Amino acid sequence: MKPHGLKGEVTVSIDKDCPNDFASLQTIFLQKGSQFVPYFIESISLKGDKAFVKFEDVNNPETATQISKHAIYLPMKERPKLVRGEFYDDEIIGFTVTDETSGLIGKVVEIVHSGPNKLLAIDNQGKEVLIPINGPFITRITKIRSEIIVSLPEGFLDI
Repeated sequence: MKPHGLKGEVTVSIDKDCPNDFASLQTIFLQKGSQFVPYFIESISLKGDKAFVKFEDVNNPETATQISKHAIYLPMKERPKLVRGEFYDDEIIGFTVTDETSGLIGKVVEIVHSGPNKLLAIDNQGKEVLIPINGPFITRITKIRSEIIVSLPEGFLDI
């Protein structure tokens, strides 16, 4: 998010995709343009949904400013295991979406965050279809078959 203090720490916003043992992480990746650059963690101090992170070789506010406001990525092996039926956004990109009544709708092209809501963005023959993730529409997700089964109300795809 932003620099913190005079020793080169940065403030990091923590979301639900972060591991429960965030403080034990040793490396994270910062996205700089199209590159993912590893940064080694010296120390982490947690406070609510924020962490104050000190990286190796980042020793002053100026250097901390240069790395702030970049997207942070964890190695996939560091992500917490989810319970059955839960998924990370990136896991379902490319999944086929099928309606129980009308059949194939298309493939998931992205997850759209709209305020507190998350929507599946599906390519339906060149037309974008948005289906809320939270709600009664999704009946089954099968990761092994890369498939999402939905039950949409009549006329939903005509909107």
